[in-house]
Amino acid sequence: MFARIKKSGKYQYLQIVENKKVKGKVRQRVIATVGRMDKLQAKGEVETLVRSLSRFSDKVLLVLSGKSEAKASSKKIGPALIFERLWKELGIKKAIQHALSGRKFQFDVERAIFLTALHRLIVSGSDRSCEKWKRDYVIRGIDNLELHHLYRAMAFLGEPVGDQSDALPFGPRCIKDEIEEHIFACNRDLFSSLELVFFDTTSIYFEGNGGQDLGKYGHSKDHRPDLKQMVVGAVIDDHGRPICSEMWPGNTADVKTLVPLADRLKKRFRIGRFCIVADRGMFSASTVQDLNEKNLLYILGTRMRKVNRIKQDILTRGGRFKEVYPERTSSKGPAPLKVKEIWQEGKRYIVCFNPKQARKDAAAREAIIEALKEKIAQGPKAMIGNKGYRRYLKISRDSVSIDTARIKEEARYDGKWVLETNSDLSSEEVALKYKELWQVEHVFRDMKSILETRPIFHQRDETIRGHVFCSFLALVLCKELLRRLEEADHDFEWSDIIQDLKSLQETIIEENGKRLAVRTECLGTCGKVFQAVRVAVPPTIREIATSA
Repeated sequence: MFARIKKSGKYQYLQIVENKKVKGKVRQRVIATVGRMDKLQAKGEVETLVRSLSRFSDKVLLVLSGKSEAKASSKKIGPALIFERLWKELGIKKAIQHALSGRKFQFDVERAIFLTALHRLIVSGSDRSCEKWKRDYVIRGIDNLELHHLYRAMAFLGEPVGDQSDALPFGPRCIKDEIEEHIFACNRDLFSSLELVFFDTTSIYFEGNGGQDLGKYGHSKDHRPDLKQMVVGAVIDDHGRPICSEMWPGNTADVKTLVPLADRLKKRFRIGRFCIVADRGMFSASTVQDLNEKNLLYILGTRMRKVNRIKQDILTRGGRFKEVYPERTSSKGPAPLKVKEIWQEGKRYIVCFNPKQARKDAAAREAIIEALKEKIAQGPKAMIGNKGYRRYLKISRDSVSIDTARIKEEARYDGKWVLETNSDLSSEEVALKYKELWQVEHVFRDMKSILETRPIFHQRDETIRGHVFCSFLALVLCKELLRRLEEADHDFEWSDIIQDLKSLQETIIEENGKRLAVRTECLGTCGKVFQAVRVAVPPTIREIATSA
C-alpha cells in the first residue's frame, strides 16, 4: 500500500493505492482519493494525516509541521560498538574487574580505562582533551566520568602491588602487570603456540619532570637529550599480538634489560621453552653469556661494523648462500633472502643477504657521492654538519676529498645483516623470524604516532605508568581488529577504518514526547569492519522508549 499523485486536468490528487495480484498479474486498486494536493498542502493536512498514521508504526520519522519545537542531537556510535566488543572478547574488561576486586572506588574505573584507551585510538592527544571529546560519542557508562576520575584510574593501573618478589631491578611490579597476565590467560588458546617473542625498547620524553623515579636523562631515541625520559619496552608474539609492556627509568641501558626480562617472562606467563628475538642494541657479550647459562634461547642481531669478529671473519668467510622465500611463497613472490650458516668458536651465526636491499643501499650511497662531487668545491664548512656526507669524506685543514676506501668498505655491508643464535631452528627460519622484528618497530611507531602517547604531563610515576599502559591497551585493540580484518581478507588503511567508523552516527530526534534514533549510512570500510568483528549494525530507525 502506498500514496501516489494522480493528475486530472490541471489539478493533482493524492490517492491511497494498493497492489493486488489478480490471475497472476499485479493490479492497482485505488482505496481512497484524499483530495486535491494544492488544498491539502495549503491547510497542512498532509502532515496531519502522516502524524496520525505514525501512531501505528514503530519505524516512522517524526514529521515536523512547525506546530511544535523539535530537538535533535547527533553522536558517533561506530568506534564504541566495535572496540567495546573487542574489549570484552579479549578479556580486558574481565581482567580489569578482577584487579578491582576488593577495591571500593566511587566511580566506574573500568569505564574510565576504556574511555581513555578509546580516546587514544580515535584522536589521541593529552588526557585533558578526553573529557570534552567524549561528548560527541555514544559510549556506555561514561556519563558521570570527569577528568580527575581518569587520572585516578591511571594511578590505579600504575600502582605497585604488595608482592614485589617478581619485580625487575628497574621498576616495581604493578597492577597493570597483573592485568596483562590475566588477559594472556583469557586468550591462552591464541597464545598456546608461543615459541618466539620479539622484544624492543624505545624512549618517550616528558614535557615536565617525569615523576619521582621514571624521568631520567638518558640516550634519547627521539633525539631530545635535553629532556627527561622513560624507557618503554614491548613484547609481542610472532603473529604481531602485543603480550606485555615494560616501563623503566630513562637512564636504563638496553643491554641490562634482556636477561632479566626473558627470565621474568617465563614466570609471569608460565610458558616453557621459548626463543627471544631482539635487535643489535639489546645485548653485549656478557648478555649472551648470561642467556646461555640460563638456557634461554635467542636470535640476536649483531653490530657488523663495530665487532671485529663479525667484520673481519664472519663476513669474509666463504660458503654458498641458500635462497629463502618469505612466508614460503613461490619464486614469483617477494624477492628472496639469501642465507648461510657459519660456526666459530662454538657460536652459531647466520649471514643474511637481501639483493633488493643491497641495490637500494648502493643507489643511496651513489646519490650521496654524486652530491658530494657537486658540493666539494664549496669547502669543508659546507658539508661538515651533514652526517650522510661526512662519513664518506676525508677532511683536513686545507682540503676535502672523497674517502674511496670508506666507500669500498661500506659496500661490503649492502643488504646484509648477521645474526647470532643458540636455537635449533634452521638457518632459513632464523633469518625469517628476525626479519619479523619490524613488527615491534611498528608497535612503537603506532604508540608514538597513531596513538600519540605524548604529551605526558603527569607528575607521578603511578599515573605515568597508567597513561602509557592505556596506550598499550589501545594498541592491543588496534592489532586485534587488524588481525580479524586480515582473516576476512581485508587490507584497509588504519586511518580509513577510524574515519569510516566515526562517520557512523546516530541522530536522536525528540518531538511531542516521542524520541526516534536515525542512523546514518555505513560508508567505506565501516560495513566490512562490523562483519569482521561480528557486530550487528544498528537499525536505520528505531524508537527510544521515554522514561516515565
